[in-house]
Amino acid sequence: MNEITVQELKEKLDKGEDFQLIDVREEFEYETSNLGGQLIPLGGILIEADKVSKEKPVVVMCRSGKRSAAAIMQLQQLGYSNLTNLQGGILAWAAEIDPSLNVY
Repeated sequence: MNEITVQELKEKLDKGEDFQLIDVREEFEYETSNLGGQLIPLGGILIEADKVSKEKPVVVMCRSGKRSAAAIMQLQQLGYSNLTNLQGGILAWAAEIDPSLNVY
């Protein structure tokens, strides 16, 4: 599985690279803190798979990296090959990039 660090994600965001960021946490988690990605909770990832781009790179994130890895495994079974997991999820982002972010 392809993975990206929070530093690499920050570089992509800072450069304005064209990619899709998918957040597979629950809505209440997303409301607490998010990085502006599209919210598709893990439980609905297969139902809403049509919202995930096949044309450009996709970074999938969650709280720690476990749910996003599960989402990627499910989407790969549908033929997706453009997915990257955010190592450490939003916890790593808060620890390494933005300590002011609310985490739980």
